[in-house]
Formats: sequence, structure tokens, C-alpha cells
Amino acid sequence: MNLFDVYPLNDIEITKAAGSNVWDANGQQYLDLYGGHAVISIGHTNPHYLSRLTDQLNKVGFYSNSVKIPLQVQLAEKLGEVSGKKDFQLFLCNSGAEANENALKLASFYNGRKKVIAFTGAFHGRTSLAVAVTDNPKIVAPVNQTENVIFLPHNNEVALEETFKAQGNEICAVIIEGIQGVGGIKEASKSFLQKIRSLCDEYNAVYIADSVQCGYGRTGLFYSHDWAGVEADVYTMAKGMGNGFPVAGIAIAPKFKPWHGELGTTFGGNHLACAAALAVLEVMEQDNLMKNAEEVGNYLITELKKFEQVKEVRGRGLMIGIELPEELAHVKKELLFKHFIFTGEAKPNVIRLLPALNLTKSHADEFLSAFKKLVK
Repeated sequence: MNLFDVYPLNDIEITKAAGSNVWDANGQQYLDLYGGHAVISIGHTNPHYLSRLTDQLNKVGFYSNSVKIPLQVQLAEKLGEVSGKKDFQLFLCNSGAEANENALKLASFYNGRKKVIAFTGAFHGRTSLAVAVTDNPKIVAPVNQTENVIFLPHNNEVALEETFKAQGNEICAVIIEGIQGVGGIKEASKSFLQKIRSLCDEYNAVYIADSVQCGYGRTGLFYSHDWAGVEADVYTMAKGMGNGFPVAGIAIAPKFKPWHGELGTTFGGNHLACAAALAVLEVMEQDNLMKNAEEVGNYLITELKKFEQVKEVRGRGLMIGIELPEELAHVKKELLFKHFIFTGEAKPNVIRLLPALNLTKSHADEFLSAFKKLVK
């Protein structure tokens, strides 16, 4: 059997990782400023993380949600403390797409409606409804297509208001990334998120804050939506939640009353997943990683804005997009193969930086030095 060839691969095999560095099979060291799609939040092979997982594996690795799992309760309590959403409820699942899928399903159960507002440039996942609210027709199969999704221009308050005035009693939910990831590190404005909140309140629609990539402390606050000073009804999480272990969740406002069988999952909230997620929150808290993300991120953004060759620098904290002109489209590839620095990308020419939240200023300077050489 061959692998189903859907990933364009770099000819690199990673065999060792520690902190913000990885090494390939030839012993070459790389600086990792991508963390495998914003997944590595507390650094590769963090000692506390490894200890937590190893200890748990020696006790019990898995049992289903048919029994009490105290680790789930501990995780919910710790997540409430660190995120500041103590009165919210936690449903655990496995991936960002699954989190968004369940959030949309929950919203529809709540108000009995079908229509969902999403935005241009959005990416919410690849499963059935998550991909339907994703703005990329190429990856939406015919079976995923639905007339229930309304795509509006990103950050356009007039279009949002007009749509609610015309169809408000049919709108189930509004789903939005605080900062678009795949869409090119484009931040939703404070006033736009505030407008979503007020319209959802007025029409009893559900505000879903997709925080899969832009959440979990990456921007300096726990959820990037927090910068707007509003509270969503549902927050979706994944990626950095488990530092590489597959774990995801949705934080659900108190007004939602659960019933048995409403949502479900086999692997969600298993013992190892909870141990991994608890380790991440414990390290984030004890090492003050949200503050570090904000400080090192601000430093990087400030320095990058000094390059005249850069068209635009976008983002917040350690979620940064560097838009380059066409003549510098080669920079991402040369960062990897000439300077051994992993970064991400968004089409057509945006470099995405999504490093671990404990990235040091010296690592930031290493990147800036290499970047300077390539854009001269």
C-alpha cells in the first residue's frame, strides 16, 4: 500500500526536537518558527510535558467517556482559570475541524436554525460543515455544499448589519477567526467583533470564536477575540492545546444546557489527551508564556516593519504574517534550505510565523538576521 499523495513534502526527515529547534536525519539543526501549524506551544519535548504523559501512560492510557475521568474535570478547572472563562463548560474532542463542527451543531440545537455567517478568507477545517464554512471552493466536495452558509466580506460591518436585518431570524451562528491563519494573518477588527456580539445578542444567534490557531495564548491574551473586549458564546480550540498530542475542545457559555447524547466522541478527552493538555496549561502558567508571546511578538513585529522591502506585517503576539512582493517569493524556501529556519506560508506570498510561545529574543534575532540577508 502507498500513501495517499495529498501533501507537498519538503525532503527533510525530522529525527530529534527540543525547545524551538529540530534536527534532521543528517544531524542538521533547524530553528522552528512554525511548530507544525502552530501546534508546538510550549516547545518540543518539554520536560514537564514528557513527565506528565509518561506518568499517565504508566497508569492508564485510554478508556472511553462511559466512565468518570477525573483528569477531564481537572483540565476544565485549569482551563477556566487560565482563560478567564471559569463559568464556561468544556466539551473535549480531537481536532480543530471537529471542534468547529461540534460548535456549529451545538448552535443549531440551541436556536433551531440553519443559516451560518462566515467570512471571505476563512478556514475552519475540512470535515463536512467545517469545510462548508471555509472560503476555499477547491476543497469543498459536492456532498459538502450547502445553501445554509452566507459568506460576507471580512471586517465589513455594513454587510453584516444588512444581512442580519434581512435574515436575522434565520441566522443560527456567526463563526469567525480572531486572526485568520490560512487566510494570511488577517485580524478581525475590534469594532467588527463587537458588532458581531451585539447583533448575535439582538437576534439570538450564536457567536462562535474559532480560536483553533489564534487562541491558546498565542497573541498575548488567551483567546485573540479577547482583545476586542467581548465574550463569545463558544470558543473552539485545538493545535497548541496539546503541544503535539491530538486534543481539541469547545468552551461553552453557561446559557447552553446540555442533554445526554447531544454531542459525543470516542477518543475525545482520553486520559493521555488530558494529561498533555494539563501539562501545556501548567507550563504556560508557571513560565508566564502569554506575556512572553506578547513581548517577543511585539519585538519581531516592530523589527520586521523596518524592512522597506516588506509590503505589510500583520498579526499580534507570536502569530505574524509577513507579506512580500512577488520578486521576494523565494524567501520562504531559502529560509528553510539556506538558513535552516522553518516558517509557514499563506498564498500567494505571505510568510507565517507561528513558533512556540517560549520563543526567545535570541531566536527572534537569528530569524531577523537571516531574513535581512535574503531581502536585501
